[in-house]
Amino acid sequence: MDTKGRLVAGSHNRNEFVLINADEIGRVTSVKELTGQICQICGDEIEFGVDGEPFVACNECAFPVCRPCYEYERREGNQACPQCKTRYKRIKGSPRVDGDEEEEEFDDLENEFDYSSNERRDLHQIAEAALAARLNVSRGSSGIYTSSSELDPSAVNSDIPLLTYGQEDDTISADKHALIIPPFMGRGKRVHPMAFSDSSMTVPPRPMDPKKDLAVYGYGTVAWKERMDEWKKKQNDRLQLVKHQGDKGGDELDDPDLPMMDEGRQPLSRKLPIPSSKINPYRMIILLRMAILGLFFHYRILHPVNDAYGLWLTSIICEIWFAVSWLFDQFPKWSPILRETYLDRLSLRYEKEGKPSELMPVDIFVSTVDPMKEPPLITANTVLSILAVDYPVDKVACYVSDDGAAMLTFEALSETCEFARKWVPFCKKFSIEPRAPEWYFAQKVDYLKDKVEPTFVRERRAMKREYEEFKIRINGLVATAQKVPEDGWTMQDGTPWPGNNVRDHPGMIQVFLGQNGVQDIEGNELPCLIYVSREKRPGFEHHKKAGAMNALIRVSAVISNAPYLLNVDCDHYINNSKALREAMCFMMDPQAGKKICYVQFPQRFDGIDRHDRYSNRNVVFFDINMKGLDGIQGPIYVGTGCAFRRQALYGYDAPKKAKPPGKTCNCWPKWCCFCCGSRKKSKKAKSKNNKKKTKSREASTQVHALENIEQGIEGIEREKSTLMPQIKFEKKFGQSPVFIASTLLEEGGVPPGASSASLLKEAIHVISCGYEDKTDWGKEVGWIYGSVTEDILTGFKMHCHGWRSVYCIPHLPAFKGSAPINLSDRLHQVLRWALGSVEIFFSRHCPLWYGYGCGLKPLERFSYINSVVYPLTSLPLIVYCTLPAVCLLTGKFIVPEISNYASIIFMGLFISIAATSILEMQWGGVGIDDWWRNEQFWVIGGVSSHFFALIQGLLKVLAGVSTNFTVTSKAADDGEFSELYLFKWTSLLIPPMTLMIINIIGVIVGISDAINNGYESWGPLFGRLFFALWVIVHLYPFLKGFMGKQDRVPTIIVVWSILLASILTLLWVRINPFLSKDGIILEVCGLNCD
Repeated sequence: MDTKGRLVAGSHNRNEFVLINADEIGRVTSVKELTGQICQICGDEIEFGVDGEPFVACNECAFPVCRPCYEYERREGNQACPQCKTRYKRIKGSPRVDGDEEEEEFDDLENEFDYSSNERRDLHQIAEAALAARLNVSRGSSGIYTSSSELDPSAVNSDIPLLTYGQEDDTISADKHALIIPPFMGRGKRVHPMAFSDSSMTVPPRPMDPKKDLAVYGYGTVAWKERMDEWKKKQNDRLQLVKHQGDKGGDELDDPDLPMMDEGRQPLSRKLPIPSSKINPYRMIILLRMAILGLFFHYRILHPVNDAYGLWLTSIICEIWFAVSWLFDQFPKWSPILRETYLDRLSLRYEKEGKPSELMPVDIFVSTVDPMKEPPLITANTVLSILAVDYPVDKVACYVSDDGAAMLTFEALSETCEFARKWVPFCKKFSIEPRAPEWYFAQKVDYLKDKVEPTFVRERRAMKREYEEFKIRINGLVATAQKVPEDGWTMQDGTPWPGNNVRDHPGMIQVFLGQNGVQDIEGNELPCLIYVSREKRPGFEHHKKAGAMNALIRVSAVISNAPYLLNVDCDHYINNSKALREAMCFMMDPQAGKKICYVQFPQRFDGIDRHDRYSNRNVVFFDINMKGLDGIQGPIYVGTGCAFRRQALYGYDAPKKAKPPGKTCNCWPKWCCFCCGSRKKSKKAKSKNNKKKTKSREASTQVHALENIEQGIEGIEREKSTLMPQIKFEKKFGQSPVFIASTLLEEGGVPPGASSASLLKEAIHVISCGYEDKTDWGKEVGWIYGSVTEDILTGFKMHCHGWRSVYCIPHLPAFKGSAPINLSDRLHQVLRWALGSVEIFFSRHCPLWYGYGCGLKPLERFSYINSVVYPLTSLPLIVYCTLPAVCLLTGKFIVPEISNYASIIFMGLFISIAATSILEMQWGGVGIDDWWRNEQFWVIGGVSSHFFALIQGLLKVLAGVSTNFTVTSKAADDGEFSELYLFKWTSLLIPPMTLMIINIIGVIVGISDAINNGYESWGPLFGRLFFALWVIVHLYPFLKGFMGKQDRVPTIIVVWSILLASILTLLWVRINPFLSKDGIILEVCGLNCD
């Protein structure tokens, strides 16, 4: 799409569309500057031929008419020019109609007798025709989109077709079929059963040579031998035989076993189940722990504490909730698996030497909002790692969504493109990893390892200097953007920046790299890079990140329409340049790839302290929970580092595998079979027939809808009944015929010959702010709305449609990002996640009651239930963490005197918990320090972020009070780990600090009380002390961070925490003091002093 390096801005609703020239003298031009002649009938652009001349329909007056209108006028109209009324002559490439004169100057058999071309198309062909009709291009016989004047008569196949009498033989190539069509079959073979209104109508079959006998077209003749030779040649081209040791020369193709041993035909990935020596003991411990839990609750419920009944009942309720939440978390980890990919097999199958790569195109989405909170340098590094990825450059398109319409982001991308011309060839020449320059040059490793090029050191030093200069330019842009001018930003040519008003601006598109002729310094092509900022107007709901991602889906479908997508956050760069190939090993696998909706990669992080105090890496979730889910129906979508199948995002169901017919035994009498199984069979037959009817209706509806879309584009008016399917498509996808047609192209692709004006007009249309109104976007299509954690909802809807996902863990992490380094930002991040889960819990998409009877598996539902109910655990957790202090201050306890039986149960419970955790760490490959940090932050986040998220969610649902979350800080440039101890004021810090103080006070009071009461009170004290120390140890990272930098502690936190702790302590002193209220009790001394 050539925009000549100009920014495209416009609004479909306001009928605005301008090109801003920022390179030359400032001026605003019309769209027609990019086009040639305009058709006087439909208003679209007239295409150009190979010779550069526009298409001419009438040779008498040259009245400007495009080819689709010309063919429609000949087929359905009066077959005459609208201006001079001269009858149209047939042009090469058009089908013959009644009244055409015989023409001998050219031979066009391929199109001359194409009477039923509009009715022999399948879904893919009709969708392509709709695109071609909309964008004024046609498709040649080879499958490449060209103008109709480019067809060469010499390219027509001269072989005589083979008769198949209405039955298409798969072994015969499509260009050699000659179907003899009976009258009852209708006009041509359709892709679905469809009634034909007039059975008497017949279509003349394709003419055969009358001089030859029909037998020469059958099997056993020369034609059959030619087909076999051609098939062998194709097989020889496709097979990439691997030379094994001991192979001898000879005709290898004659050996029937060799194709089976061909590595290029082997599966592209495989499952690696956990060894039975690890997983079987783990499952046994889980069952044993469940049995011990049953005995534990049996004892606890039957042995209440009479003098502390309230404390006992409260603890029982909390413990039951903890047990239920553990079950929801534990069962999805019952059958974990690992996966292994074979990148060499992928190359053998889809990248053959001397031929273009057959790897499928991928559109990569990068989302950013505020460049002040998400530094442009980090976004630039992410974009650079994408442009340098190890994948065919013509198969990669990078879309950057700037939802803040910031000119800083736009200018930073412009600088990034210039630096990419030097960085990308350097990466590919020396195969460096990672390909984000900031992290490559920051590596503390031997960068000369495995490098043999003598020029590497010199070029690396030069590239490092270039990158430092690039950083200076980006930092200069950031410094300039700190102070916004009163009149707003202006571009280099003096044109006002269209996004000066963040909440009211037109949609903007800028093609930085791609088809503008921009190449790297070595003259090689670069991947496509497109800047997108969707339109925003007051009064419209924009749905934050989910709305921005849906806008990217639509604009990418219009511009590149790759069948696969990859989305990353602006701070998650590609750490492994083969990450796309890793994903394609699953997506493009011909056996198992058809049902995969997305491939999720684990999140790995840079810039985290060695001890990972606040569990930023989240290793337990990514290395244990997600592996368990991969053994069921696949991992949940976590918002970044995920490769999607575009068709799955469109809300289509997963393809269903046809079950083989059931095997029956013929040894029983017929009457026995009728007696035993007639009712069951009849019920099954009815249900199957109903399903077949509904499927055929859906298929016919889709084809009719596509035909109506195509005909509507050409200007044909239909009755309301025939337009209903088209309205159905518009209700689902919106009112863009080009986008609707692209949704049915499973293999993607758009016409290469399409004009820039047509594509840009559609692209601006699909990112307009009102495009999604009264459609299924955000409900059934694309990223799902209704929660700030749109990732969980989106993955959940795909799994409900029967798709499965895959978890891919390469040896070299595929993606790496930056995580919040201080506790305040970390808690705000967890607050956002928990708030999204609460919103899902109170919505119609809650996994507790949504999606039954669909393709979601029970254990997968368990994991989704656990992902939305975990914030509710904050209430029992806060209460349970308060109980130790209450027990120490009151002298009561939640458990009566422990017997030997109770001691065995408690010890068994603790041992089973420890054994479960140890075995999980063993098969998950998680260290004990990572596991322990995860346990600690589960308590810290549970009593702070989860609790506030629950309150905010209830306020939003019950009172309609919306809350906004703060974008997490992405980087700190003041030094390594300089913000580790930095506390920013937030109310999230008050609950854990309060719990810490009251438990410490409780320990002090309990020990003082034991000292005063003598030796006998120490025994019961140990249980209470253990309980309180459990809370303090889990809150220890919070306390350590609090005490680490005392000069940075917010005074307000200390004041509120001490105040609340003091109030609770004074209440205890008022209610239950050490001394009796009646005064000091004097007792008679028992010693005989005499």
